[in-house]
Amino acid sequence: MRVKEYSIDFSRDGLEFDELDADPVRQFTRWYDEAAEDGVATPNAMSLATAAKSGEPTIRTVLLKLYDDDGFVFFTNYGSNKARQIEENPNAALLFPWISQGRQVIITGAVERISKAESLSYFLSRPRGSQVGAWASNQSSMISSRAVLEKGFSQMMEKFRNREVPLPDFWGGYRVKPRVFEYWQGRSNRLHDRFQYHRDDGGGWTIRRLSP
Repeated sequence: MRVKEYSIDFSRDGLEFDELDADPVRQFTRWYDEAAEDGVATPNAMSLATAAKSGEPTIRTVLLKLYDDDGFVFFTNYGSNKARQIEENPNAALLFPWISQGRQVIITGAVERISKAESLSYFLSRPRGSQVGAWASNQSSMISSRAVLEKGFSQMMEKFRNREVPLPDFWGGYRVKPRVFEYWQGRSNRLHDRFQYHRDDGGGWTIRRLSP
Protein backbone atom coordinates (compact mmCIF):
# COMPACT_ATOMS: atom_id res chain seq x y z
CA MET A 1 0.00 0.00 0.00
CA ARG A 2 1.37 3.38 -0.96
CA VAL A 3 1.55 5.74 2.00
CA LYS A 4 0.10 9.21 2.05
CA GLU A 5 2.86 11.76 1.61
CA TYR A 6 3.19 14.85 3.78
CA SER A 7 5.08 17.86 2.54
CA ILE A 8 8.02 19.38 4.38
CA ASP A 9 8.84 23.05 4.03
CA PHE A 10 12.27 23.24 2.40
CA SER A 11 12.10 26.99 1.82
CA ARG A 12 14.71 27.67 4.53
CA ASP A 13 18.10 28.96 3.38
CA GLY A 14 20.56 26.34 2.23
CA LEU A 15 23.86 25.35 3.76
CA GLU A 16 27.08 26.58 2.21
CA PHE A 17 30.64 25.45 2.87
CA ASP A 18 31.81 28.86 4.06
CA GLU A 19 28.96 28.97 6.61
CA LEU A 20 30.10 25.78 8.33
CA ASP A 21 32.11 25.93 11.52
CA ALA A 22 35.47 24.21 11.14
CA ASP A 23 34.65 22.28 14.34
CA PRO A 24 31.72 19.85 13.93
CA VAL A 25 30.87 19.98 17.63
CA ARG A 26 30.46 23.76 17.49
CA GLN A 27 28.38 23.30 14.34
CA PHE A 28 26.22 20.82 16.26
CA THR A 29 25.74 23.33 19.07
CA ARG A 30 24.67 25.96 16.57
CA TRP A 31 22.04 23.71 15.00
CA TYR A 32 20.94 22.26 18.34
CA ASP A 33 20.33 25.72 19.76
CA GLU A 34 18.41 26.75 16.63
CA ALA A 35 16.26 23.62 16.89
CA ALA A 36 15.42 24.44 20.50
CA GLU A 37 14.70 28.10 19.69
CA ASP A 38 12.44 27.06 16.78
CA GLY A 39 10.35 24.91 19.09
CA VAL A 40 11.49 21.46 17.96
CA ALA A 41 9.96 18.99 20.41
CA THR A 42 12.69 17.22 22.40
CA PRO A 43 15.66 18.28 20.25
CA ASN A 44 17.91 15.92 22.23
CA ALA A 45 15.94 12.86 21.05
CA MET A 46 18.18 10.77 18.81
CA SER A 47 17.97 7.45 17.03
CA LEU A 48 20.73 5.12 18.23
CA ALA A 49 21.77 2.32 15.86
CA THR A 50 23.90 -0.56 17.09
CA ALA A 51 24.71 -4.00 15.72
CA ALA A 52 25.47 -7.36 17.27
CA LYS A 53 28.67 -9.25 16.53
CA SER A 54 26.67 -11.15 13.90
CA GLY A 55 25.97 -7.86 12.11
CA GLU A 56 22.24 -7.81 12.88
CA PRO A 57 21.31 -4.13 13.42
CA THR A 58 18.94 -2.60 15.96
CA ILE A 59 17.69 0.97 16.26
CA ARG A 60 15.80 2.83 18.98
CA THR A 61 15.25 6.36 20.25
CA VAL A 62 17.20 7.53 23.29
CA LEU A 63 17.96 10.94 24.77
CA LEU A 64 21.26 12.77 24.48
CA LYS A 65 22.20 13.84 28.00
CA LEU A 66 25.73 15.23 27.68
CA TYR A 67 28.11 16.16 24.89
CA ASP A 68 31.44 17.88 24.43
CA ASP A 69 34.56 17.55 22.31
CA ASP A 70 35.04 14.00 23.64
CA GLY A 71 31.68 12.70 22.43
CA PHE A 72 27.94 12.28 22.88
CA VAL A 73 26.58 10.55 25.98
CA PHE A 74 23.43 8.54 26.70
CA PHE A 75 22.52 6.32 29.66
CA THR A 76 21.12 2.82 29.91
CA ASN A 77 21.01 -0.43 31.87
CA TYR A 78 24.21 -2.37 31.18
CA GLY A 79 22.10 -5.52 30.75
CA SER A 80 19.91 -4.01 28.01
CA ASN A 81 19.95 -5.21 24.42
CA LYS A 82 21.75 -2.07 23.28
CA ALA A 83 24.43 -2.50 25.92
CA ARG A 84 24.99 -6.16 24.99
CA GLN A 85 25.38 -5.20 21.34
CA ILE A 86 27.81 -2.42 22.21
CA GLU A 87 29.94 -4.85 24.22
CA GLU A 88 30.05 -7.18 21.18
CA ASN A 89 30.53 -4.44 18.60
CA PRO A 90 31.61 -1.09 20.11
CA ASN A 91 30.46 1.10 17.22
CA ALA A 92 27.25 3.07 16.79
CA ALA A 93 25.43 5.69 14.76
CA LEU A 94 23.29 8.57 16.02
CA LEU A 95 20.62 10.43 14.07
CA PHE A 96 19.01 13.72 15.14
CA PRO A 97 15.85 14.09 12.99
CA TRP A 98 14.92 17.76 13.20
CA ILE A 99 12.22 17.27 10.59
CA SER A 100 10.31 20.50 11.12
CA GLN A 101 13.49 22.37 10.19
CA GLY A 102 14.25 20.15 7.23
CA ARG A 103 17.48 19.14 8.94
CA GLN A 104 19.21 16.06 10.24
CA VAL A 105 22.58 15.31 11.80
CA ILE A 106 24.22 11.88 11.65
CA ILE A 107 27.16 10.94 13.87
CA THR A 108 29.09 7.67 13.69
CA GLY A 109 31.92 6.48 15.86
CA ALA A 110 33.26 4.14 18.49
CA VAL A 111 31.43 3.65 21.79
CA GLU A 112 32.87 3.33 25.29
CA ARG A 113 31.52 3.37 28.83
CA ILE A 114 31.96 6.60 30.71
CA SER A 115 33.51 6.56 34.17
CA LYS A 116 31.50 5.61 37.22
CA ALA A 117 32.09 9.11 38.59
CA GLU A 118 30.50 10.66 35.48
CA SER A 119 27.54 8.27 35.69
CA LEU A 120 27.08 9.06 39.38
CA SER A 121 27.14 12.81 38.75
CA TYR A 122 24.35 12.49 36.20
CA PHE A 123 22.38 9.93 38.26
CA LEU A 124 22.27 12.28 41.25
CA SER A 125 20.76 15.00 39.04
CA ARG A 126 17.80 12.81 38.03
CA PRO A 127 14.35 13.00 39.67
CA ARG A 128 13.99 10.51 42.52
CA GLY A 129 11.35 8.54 40.65
CA SER A 130 13.71 8.05 37.71
CA GLN A 131 16.48 6.94 40.08
CA VAL A 132 14.19 4.32 41.61
CA GLY A 133 12.98 3.29 38.18
CA ALA A 134 16.54 2.39 37.19
CA TRP A 135 16.59 -0.11 40.06
CA ALA A 136 13.10 -1.46 39.37
CA SER A 137 13.51 -2.35 35.70
CA ASN A 138 15.61 -5.26 34.45
CA GLN A 139 15.71 -3.59 31.06
CA SER A 140 14.98 -5.71 27.96
CA SER A 141 14.02 -8.78 30.03
CA MET A 142 10.61 -10.40 29.52
CA ILE A 143 7.90 -9.75 32.12
CA SER A 144 4.43 -11.30 32.42
CA SER A 145 2.56 -8.03 33.01
CA ARG A 146 2.90 -4.37 33.86
CA ALA A 147 1.92 -5.28 37.42
CA VAL A 148 5.31 -6.96 37.82
CA LEU A 149 7.06 -3.74 36.89
CA GLU A 150 4.88 -1.61 39.17
CA LYS A 151 5.36 -4.04 42.08
CA GLY A 152 9.11 -3.87 41.65
CA PHE A 153 8.98 -0.07 41.60
CA SER A 154 6.90 0.00 44.82
CA GLN A 155 9.35 -2.36 46.52
CA MET A 156 12.29 -0.18 45.57
CA MET A 157 10.50 2.98 46.70
CA GLU A 158 10.05 1.33 50.08
CA LYS A 159 13.63 0.07 50.18
CA PHE A 160 15.05 3.55 49.64
CA ARG A 161 12.31 5.43 51.50
CA ASN A 162 14.54 7.01 54.13
CA ARG A 163 17.80 7.37 52.25
CA GLU A 164 19.41 8.48 49.03
CA VAL A 165 19.02 6.20 46.04
CA PRO A 166 22.47 4.79 45.18
CA LEU A 167 23.81 4.42 41.67
CA PRO A 168 23.12 0.86 40.46
CA ASP A 169 26.21 -1.09 39.44
CA PHE A 170 24.30 -2.16 36.32
CA TRP A 171 23.41 1.33 35.09
CA GLY A 172 25.46 4.11 33.55
CA GLY A 173 26.52 6.02 30.48
CA TYR A 174 28.07 5.36 27.11
CA ARG A 175 29.97 7.89 25.03
CA VAL A 176 29.90 7.83 21.23
CA LYS A 177 33.26 9.22 20.08
CA PRO A 178 32.66 10.67 16.60
CA ARG A 179 34.65 9.70 13.55
CA VAL A 180 32.16 11.17 11.07
CA PHE A 181 29.52 13.92 11.26
CA GLU A 182 27.01 14.56 8.49
CA TYR A 183 24.93 17.73 8.30
CA TRP A 184 21.92 17.57 5.97
CA GLN A 185 19.81 20.59 5.04
CA GLY A 186 16.72 20.02 2.91
CA ARG A 187 16.34 22.13 -0.24
CA SER A 188 13.70 22.37 -2.93
CA ASN A 189 13.61 19.96 -5.90
CA ARG A 190 15.47 17.38 -3.82
CA LEU A 191 18.73 19.30 -4.30
CA HIS A 192 19.58 19.02 -0.63
CA ASP A 193 22.84 20.19 0.97
CA ARG A 194 24.99 17.50 2.60
CA PHE A 195 28.35 17.98 4.26
CA GLN A 196 30.48 15.38 6.00
CA TYR A 197 33.25 15.98 8.54
CA HIS A 198 35.84 13.18 8.66
CA ARG A 199 38.40 12.88 11.43
CA ASP A 200 41.86 13.00 9.86
CA ASP A 201 45.08 11.37 11.06
CA GLY A 202 46.20 14.57 12.76
CA GLY A 203 43.07 14.80 14.88
CA GLY A 204 41.52 17.58 12.81
CA TRP A 205 38.52 17.48 10.51
CA THR A 206 38.18 17.36 6.73
CA ILE A 207 34.89 18.64 5.29
CA ARG A 208 33.39 17.29 2.07
CA ARG A 209 30.21 18.15 0.20
CA LEU A 210 28.12 15.13 -0.86
CA SER A 211 25.56 14.79 -3.62
CA PRO A 212 22.07 14.46 -2.08
